[in-house]
Amino acid sequence: APAAKKEEEAKPAAAAAPAPKKEEAKPAAKPAADDDDDVDLFGEETEEDKKALEDKKAKDAEKAKTKKVVIAKSSILMDIKVWDDTIDLLALGVKIRSNERDGLLWGDHKLVPVAFGVKKLQQLLVIEDDKVSSDDIEDIIMQYEEEVQSMDIVAWNKI
Repeated sequence: APAAKKEEEAKPAAAAAPAPKKEEAKPAAKPAADDDDDVDLFGEETEEDKKALEDKKAKDAEKAKTKKVVIAKSSILMDIKVWDDTIDLLALGVKIRSNERDGLLWGDHKLVPVAFGVKKLQQLLVIEDDKVSSDDIEDIIMQYEEEVQSMDIVAWNKI
C-alpha cells in the first residue's frame, strides 16, 4: 500500500509539472498577438508612409521642373510636279521657299527627272507638328496653281 501512495503522489506531481509549461506557452502567444498589430489589413497609411509619399512627390516635382520640353517635329520630303517642261523649277523653288511661317523650316531641294525631259522639284522641309499642318504646306505650295500641277508627300518622318 505504501507503494500505491507513492504512485498516487507521483501522478499529481507529474500532472502539476505540465501546468507550468502551459503558463510559459501563454506569454509566448502574447507577442504573436502584438505582431498582428503591426500588420495593417485595411491599408491605413502610417506617418512614415505619408512622409515617404510627400518626399517622392517633391522629388518628382523637381525632376519635372528640370525636364526639357520636347517639341514634336517632322521631316517631310515632297515631290512638286509642274504642268509642263517650260516652267522654271528653280524659280518656282525660290518662290515656294520665300513663304515663311513659324514652325516651318525649308531644307534642300533638287530636280529629279520624270520622263521625256520633264523634271519635278523635290523639296525637303522640317515642321513643328503643333504649329504647322500638312494642310498649311499644301496651301503654301498650291497657291502657285498656274505652275504647280500637284504635290506628293514622298516621306514623312517624326524627329
